[in-house]
Amino acid sequence: MTRSNDEHAPATPGSAVREAPVGITPMQRRVLLGGSIGQFIEFYDFALYGVSAVMLSKLFFPTDNPLTGLLVLFATFGVAFFIRPLGGLFFGTLGDRIGRRNVLVITLLTIGLATFGIGLLPGYDVIGAAAPILLVFLRLLQGFSAGGESAGAPSFVFEHAPIHRRGLFVNITLAATALPSVCAAFLVLFLSTSLSEEAFEAWGWRIPFLIALPLALVGLWIRARTEESPAFTEMKHEAEEHRNDELGTHTTIREAFRKNWFQMIQVVFVMGLTAMGFYFLSGYFIAYVSTTGGLSRDQALLLNGAAMIAYTILLPISGSIGDKVGRRPMLIGGALAIAVLAIPAFSLVTSGNVGLAFCGQLLFVLAICFYGGGCYTFFIEVFDTRNRFTSAAFSYNLGYALLGGTAPFIGTALVDSTGVPFSPAFYVIGIAVLTLIVMAVTRVPETRGWTK
Repeated sequence: MTRSNDEHAPATPGSAVREAPVGITPMQRRVLLGGSIGQFIEFYDFALYGVSAVMLSKLFFPTDNPLTGLLVLFATFGVAFFIRPLGGLFFGTLGDRIGRRNVLVITLLTIGLATFGIGLLPGYDVIGAAAPILLVFLRLLQGFSAGGESAGAPSFVFEHAPIHRRGLFVNITLAATALPSVCAAFLVLFLSTSLSEEAFEAWGWRIPFLIALPLALVGLWIRARTEESPAFTEMKHEAEEHRNDELGTHTTIREAFRKNWFQMIQVVFVMGLTAMGFYFLSGYFIAYVSTTGGLSRDQALLLNGAAMIAYTILLPISGSIGDKVGRRPMLIGGALAIAVLAIPAFSLVTSGNVGLAFCGQLLFVLAICFYGGGCYTFFIEVFDTRNRFTSAAFSYNLGYALLGGTAPFIGTALVDSTGVPFSPAFYVIGIAVLTLIVMAVTRVPETRGWTK
């Protein structure tokens, strides 16, 4: 392991770092664009399933009690989160063996095909029990491939980025995850209001799902014009020169866990906090504002859309700040900000006033973006090139499964059981404090400038 805090420091022997180029090369721009589109499509597919929940429950899980059908549908939503760590292991190991670029072609195409397939599925009234079975299968396929895409695309971008702009590059890529929920919600809203109820239920709901495949093909076209990351290419050359040494052996899951288990535990907690924050913002606040806050659904959609746009703008800025001050200050300061601002933010969100509700969401966005200025680069940077994809993909997706996929359910349960509108804030504070403790006890390192 080597480390350089100076962007102009000379590369050390055996490291994957070269002198930082002046400006950004055309190849780096294509990698950045391809990574961002992949992240957009991945989160678009997940958001679309949640936005279309009521319609899908009627078509694939018809019951006398609509709530029962909705609950069953959301169970399939959660299944996709919990298979993501397995997808991370599978595609991560593959990516550490054959390269990031090749695997990202597979993951993006699979996600697009699975979402397209949902748009073509006949309902329960046409093929009976086969309809929900096929729906669950396609959701599992989405989640499995997203397990590779979610960490693979940022890793690919990270390894192409200039060392002094890694945070900016990675956070631009991750900022693309904020807009899909807005696009999916407004597209479904537009179709449901512009079409008759019969037309929307018959075929209109399928359009947003069918769009996923053309989007994926655009992403594949851009990725086809990129090159394998320099870090991976150099690592493979070293492996060929040391065929009888450790570098010459194939990367395995066992090796990743043996070498990186401690860092993987750190990443699960570090990324779990940001996952919880993101899914409170993108997956919970629309329903939260309209039910607990007493605003109309249209107002809730507009407010959340504005908050997600703010997230898209602020996240790259925080990544750039992290490039200057380091990842650790952003992690500690961001976690403290989340803990301190949680109660004011959730109280404003449920105030019943449109302006105050937006201020509450903006406060929450500021806190999680500040934290994102450290975490999104840290979870890639802390691992070496040889095991990066496997280690980052598994730990990232495990954190998202444990704290991201469960956030909307826990928030709803807390309000229902306590009767306190801002009670989810206490859960947020608890996770933020726990993460701070883990970072202190395990001595989360400063990784800015690391080359390994």
